[in-house]
Amino acid sequence: MTTPAAAAPSSPADSHEANAHANQFALLGQRRFAPFFWTQFAGAANDNLFKFAFTVMVTYQLQLSWMQPSMAGLVIGALFILPFLLFSATAGQLTDKFDKTKMIRFVKNLEIAIMLIAAWGFVRADAVILLGCVFLMGLHSTLFGPVKFAYLPQVLDARELTGGNGMVEMGTFVAILLGQVAGGLLVAVPQIGHLSVAIACVAVALIGRAVAQAIPPAPATDPGLVVNWNPVSETWRNLKLAHENIVVFRSLLGISWMWFFGAVFLSQFPSFAKEVLHGNEQVASLLLVVFSIGIGVGSLLCETLSRRQVEIGLVPLGAIGMSVFAIDLYFAARGLPAVPEMGLGAFLRQSAHWRVMADLALLSLFAGLYSVPMYALIQLRSQPTHRARIIAANNILNALFMIGSSVIAGALLGAGFTIPQIFLFTGIANAVVAFYIFMLVPEYLLRFVAWVLSRFVYRFDIKGDEHIPVEGPAVLVCNHVSFIDAVLLMAASPRPIRFIMDHRIFKVPVLGWLFKLAKAIPIAPQKEDPAAYEAAFAKALGVLREGDLLAIFPEGAITRDGALQPFKGGVMKIVDSARAEGLEPPVIPMALTNLWGSFFSRIELRGGEPVAMVKPFRRGFFSRVGLNVGAPVAPAEVRPELLQQRVGGLLNP
Repeated sequence: MTTPAAAAPSSPADSHEANAHANQFALLGQRRFAPFFWTQFAGAANDNLFKFAFTVMVTYQLQLSWMQPSMAGLVIGALFILPFLLFSATAGQLTDKFDKTKMIRFVKNLEIAIMLIAAWGFVRADAVILLGCVFLMGLHSTLFGPVKFAYLPQVLDARELTGGNGMVEMGTFVAILLGQVAGGLLVAVPQIGHLSVAIACVAVALIGRAVAQAIPPAPATDPGLVVNWNPVSETWRNLKLAHENIVVFRSLLGISWMWFFGAVFLSQFPSFAKEVLHGNEQVASLLLVVFSIGIGVGSLLCETLSRRQVEIGLVPLGAIGMSVFAIDLYFAARGLPAVPEMGLGAFLRQSAHWRVMADLALLSLFAGLYSVPMYALIQLRSQPTHRARIIAANNILNALFMIGSSVIAGALLGAGFTIPQIFLFTGIANAVVAFYIFMLVPEYLLRFVAWVLSRFVYRFDIKGDEHIPVEGPAVLVCNHVSFIDAVLLMAASPRPIRFIMDHRIFKVPVLGWLFKLAKAIPIAPQKEDPAAYEAAFAKALGVLREGDLLAIFPEGAITRDGALQPFKGGVMKIVDSARAEGLEPPVIPMALTNLWGSFFSRIELRGGEPVAMVKPFRRGFFSRVGLNVGAPVAPAEVRPELLQQRVGGLLNP
């Protein structure tokens, strides 16, 4: 659930109403976001300028007896992420304890010092010094990671969070793109390449520190925290904190898997370009350009595809695309003829290479769709007082998964697997892991079904969804028109909803399975099964007690003629029981419009009885349906007749 601090805007001017028509790019004109965005942009660019220049140097220029060129990317990657494993727990505590802006400035000062040492290493072409700086830059990123993701929910409201995360992800990967392209090009300049990289690294660090000075204060969320400097015990404590919310913890695992997946590709690009595609440094840079653009585009698409809410239904879509195009990359890359090393122009003239680039672009685009909603979900559902420590737990898991990816990829290479075969293995493994995660957290799969239905079967227009509370218990009441009413309500809500539903709907193929996944509460008429009737209301009260959303269709059954039926008293029983326990859940009236007459409504007659799901696409594709959400009704005012009047008014606004 979203907490008040997470959902609250940083000032009245930044409220949801003030930003109702702004898109994510408008954030770049606001001080609460823009300096932070450009600071992290400069840090990501510099980090990758340094690492990629060093990787290219080892792969193409230096002859090191103790590190083979094919292993350079893996070694550098593993050394960079080692500090995440060692120091993330401490970084999370420091971020929760201190002002985040002060932490950012400290980290940028550290970056300047590290880049001065790295400049010396580049000028001397000293791989040992540069490997030490790789570790130190890993420490720099370890300290910045919790700040980066804990800062956003502190200054953005819930409806800006997906767009803000999308901008940061886009900016990060554009910065990666620019940094790696610059690193690859600068280090290849004859005679002055190493000096050019040294100057660029120091200059970008100085620019980032200057921009960080403009970031507004972001007060500590837990200033009284006593820092535990023992990384082992604190790491374990952070993981336990994350595990308290099982959806958050499993989402952390999902993000960590994405980093495993991405690390396999990113670490292999130089060798893939050289050994499989037979290209030079410019070709390796091109692959990174394509990959980074794909991530950026996918990240930006998230807000457009999610109606400015945290839409985790995009995660399964992203996982599907990641697997499909990773597997196709294997088929696109295998069997390419051995030719002399090609420059960029010669590489682009080969038609087979365009399929390789398309696969890279699309798998990275879908990775953007996969990651942004997961990050936003974690930010929303983590308690503000220890949000940074949850992010630190994520970084620890990311480090473990990325180290695992390096070990597994290295073992596969050592066993004689080709790089395309490793990509194939990764794509298949992604499909298996994603399916497992979605079974553990069915909310992702349910939201995906709701997202597909509300965008590709219907044109679903929502009005008044700001009345759905972003936190705390509430009862949603809606007219009952079809068998998919609950799915459409899921699509409209930024939070999970528990439904009370007629027990017979659980016998409907597919829909029954979906509603069981959604943990819908079956209810039977009191005369038919008194025990089931009372059990349903007990479970409904438990939902409100836990601070979640509960939905009920007060008509008691799907309409048989399209008209609104009289509301029954079940909603009163729920509200009265909640108030008896000191809860005051608002009741939110809703009305689904233009759904009568669709495939899922009881529009057809069979044997004199109205039935549904007889004529597929009876109204064609993309028929327009809507949901109108009304202002909350106070619990003390709730009456079935009043709610029926409110819902009826929403049907004909």
